[in-house]
Amino acid sequence: MRILVAILSFIIFMKTFTYGLYEFKNCKNKSAAITLFLFATLSLIFPNLIVFIRGV
Repeated sequence: MRILVAILSFIIFMKTFTYGLYEFKNCKNKSAAITLFLFATLSLIFPNLIVFIRGV
């Protein structure tokens, strides 16, 4: 279960991070890019943290 959550959160992190790079480079939308980078980081950390705490 931990491995599945880690893999899924990493995939979501990569998709969100690359879209943030797209927003930053092509659309020149810095506020959206920063928000997406923050969301990507949180989507990588929190699911793994919850699985670690609950011990699933």
